[in-house]
Amino acid sequence: MASAYQIKRREAACAQFGISNSGFYEWIARGLMTPGVKLSWRSVGWPASELEAIAAARIAGKSEAEIKTLVQSLLAARRNAGCQPTAEKACDEAA
Repeated sequence: MASAYQIKRREAACAQFGISNSGFYEWIARGLMTPGVKLSWRSVGWPASELEAIAAARIAGKSEAEIKTLVQSLLAARRNAGCQPTAEKACDEAA
């Protein structure tokens, strides 16, 4: 069965938004883009689903504050990926 997850490297992510490398990293620094996911000791990538969500927000004309909120929710979802909540511990609690 094929994985539902796709990871895009920086070049593809920049191309998707039509911005330069420096612009892309500026968005990350300002909280307007999720940071990359470490793939190996020398490479990072971005989940395609996160890039799509951010692109959709920009197309919809969301404000920077709304996009920052979206980025924070995407990061929370990353932290909770694969989490199985129990009666003792919610997924968003620190381990």
